[in-house]
Amino acid sequence: MLDFCYKDVFDMNTLVPFQMLFSPFQVNSHNNAYTGNRMILKNILHNIPDSLPGELCEVIQTGNGVKIERIVSKGHASPEGFWYDQESHEWVLLLKGGATLLFEGKQNPIVLGPGDYLNIPAHTRHRVEWTDLNQETVWLAIYY
Repeated sequence: MLDFCYKDVFDMNTLVPFQMLFSPFQVNSHNNAYTGNRMILKNILHNIPDSLPGELCEVIQTGNGVKIERIVSKGHASPEGFWYDQESHEWVLLLKGGATLLFEGKQNPIVLGPGDYLNIPAHTRHRVEWTDLNQETVWLAIYY
């Protein structure tokens, strides 16, 4: 069983006792799952609708100026002439599928595959040029 865990994503140098992070939750040392009345185990790759007429955006968690979303695309792209211009920074990780992002003023799109991630600073205009038509593209987006 782990004795220490990182306090949070943004302060990787601070270690705190593992039990302090999840109290009053219990740690099951057999499978490292957390149990308790307020934690719910979910899988980001499950419960994807069979039909996706539009891109699916689901807020997973919010707090302290951070929003975490699951985004599911299947053959979706930004509308012609549309550019995202967000108030906050966005860190995005592609978990499944494939996509290309185009940034304003750049000629070549960035190709993303499973495991690829990048940080998009606030007000960096960008668009989704393409997502895989043959399988779901699953993104984890963190806005901060």
